[in-house]
Amino acid sequence: MSTDKNRATAAAILPLVGGPDNVLSIAHCMTRLRIALRDRTLVDDEALKALPAVLGVVEDDTYQIVLGPGTVARVTPEFEALVEEGRSAAPAPGTEPGPAPHPVTADELADRGAALKDARKARNATPFKLFLRRIANIFVPLIPALIGCGIIAGLNGVLTNLGWLPGLSPALAAMASGFMSLIAVFVGYNTAKEFGGTAVLGGAVAAIIVFPGVAKITAFGMELKPGQGGVLGALAAALLAVYVEKWCRRWVPEALDVLVTPTLTVLVSGLVTLFGLMFLAGEASTAIGTFANWLLATGGAFAGLVLGGLFLPLVMLGLHQALIPIHTTLIEQSGYTVLLPILAMAGAGQVGAAIAVYYKLPRNGSLRATIKSALPAGFLGVGEPLIYGVSLPLGRPFVTACVGGAAGGAFVGLFNQLGVAFGSTAIGPSGWALFPLLNGESGLGTTIAIYAGGLAVGYLVGFAATYFFGFTRQMLAELNTDPDPTTPPTDPEPAEQPALA
Repeated sequence: MSTDKNRATAAAILPLVGGPDNVLSIAHCMTRLRIALRDRTLVDDEALKALPAVLGVVEDDTYQIVLGPGTVARVTPEFEALVEEGRSAAPAPGTEPGPAPHPVTADELADRGAALKDARKARNATPFKLFLRRIANIFVPLIPALIGCGIIAGLNGVLTNLGWLPGLSPALAAMASGFMSLIAVFVGYNTAKEFGGTAVLGGAVAAIIVFPGVAKITAFGMELKPGQGGVLGALAAALLAVYVEKWCRRWVPEALDVLVTPTLTVLVSGLVTLFGLMFLAGEASTAIGTFANWLLATGGAFAGLVLGGLFLPLVMLGLHQALIPIHTTLIEQSGYTVLLPILAMAGAGQVGAAIAVYYKLPRNGSLRATIKSALPAGFLGVGEPLIYGVSLPLGRPFVTACVGGAAGGAFVGLFNQLGVAFGSTAIGPSGWALFPLLNGESGLGTTIAIYAGGLAVGYLVGFAATYFFGFTRQMLAELNTDPDPTTPPTDPEPAEQPALA
């Protein structure tokens, strides 16, 4: 039944994005189906948003359909299969039956789609954004393993504190720690793959960092430690390996390439990693951890206010991806990232704002329906549907949602300042989904209570700020014109709902 539902969702999406021939590539992240399109004008945005399984759409370098965690991983294979089936059964370009207002040739269609794609890339392809996108492509595939291992670590901690199943604890510890002990290898592999090198060579160079034998090596007058530099060192080492490999591909004769190129890549990159990058990356990692702990210990309330208040704009601009290596570094060092529970408060403010919008617009049936369908995902920390479908198009509610996030962040940050530091053992989840991943030095009960209190503050302040300051009188008059489908209209000819975006 679940498979039939996922296939039905994929089948409903496909014609609304222009059919199989309009799809150039398919991928997915934690919540979004990402499609590269041949012709953007063939997409029916409103019909897509109206599908029950679709939580929202986002346009960046790819067309992104928000389906939510879990669902997207099941719908994507079905969508890929339908695209392949459609291409194999499709007639030659230009002979498709059905109405077409202006028949175009395949070349014209490709040119038009390419022009639109180039225009979008030019708009979004600043060097900084491209760099952040590549960083995300390296770390996002690791998130499922981080989540699974993080939850197992939390379960092991609970069982250990309660004194239950002591014989199982070593096994759970091995499951939780195995991936983290080798995460540098996975980062190196993904880095080389992302930057155009041989992925396994990037993994091989990064593996040097976690090899126990590095403890016998001295650099800068100090003995190296296995894992020193962590993911930052792995990223730098694999990136260097890519450049060395590309240089070898240009200059090494083809007859010797299979022997010389991998050898020089690992040798040169490995020596630089051992006698330079590990030490430098280790110092940088230590500085990140020290600064994060100092920031929350000395100015936790203010830091939480700023971080919680600015995170929604960072998500909207895609700049939150810059935090992924920082989160991962903190998890490597202390077992959890202290920043994520504070940043999660932005989602709480967003939920509170959406609930306020729901009550302020009792006659806007379409917007209320969007909120009802998106709120469950919002409570679980998936904020895109509420951001792009509700608060951002309305304007003011987006600002008041940020106010709610700031209040929740200040609440959590204050307790960090008072010495009750805690964090998340993995990245990815937020909202209620973060509860199983919480960890700290003050006990699980205290940690859960503070985080729950922060969510409550975010909900309440986001609601109040939006309810009282989120709308002008003119906005309310314009937006309260679509009758709620459950209420019979009193006016025989109700006015049309104005467009929100």
